[in-house]
Amino acid sequence: MAYVTTKLALLAYGDGRSIWSYRSDDTAAVIDSAGYFNASADILNVGDIIYVSADEDGTPAFGHMIVNANNGTVVDVADLNALGGTDTD
Repeated sequence: MAYVTTKLALLAYGDGRSIWSYRSDDTAAVIDSAGYFNASADILNVGDIIYVSADEDGTPAFGHMIVNANNGTVVDVADLNALGGTDTD
């Protein structure tokens, strides 16, 4: 698959940083590849947090990625920092 700009949603903004949400059927490894978010280079800033729901049609993963580079053309994000808990019932 590929990045879908309409699935990136702004959740909060303050002090020059934003928190975003992004859902995809792509795996986290695909999403965290340099260049995946290039189509949104004009709105993503270094330090922004993107909450990601990845691989929704396979083995879902949820967590956040930090925008660690954006030169105005190429956006790179850090690997998924998984969030979740244990369901013991």
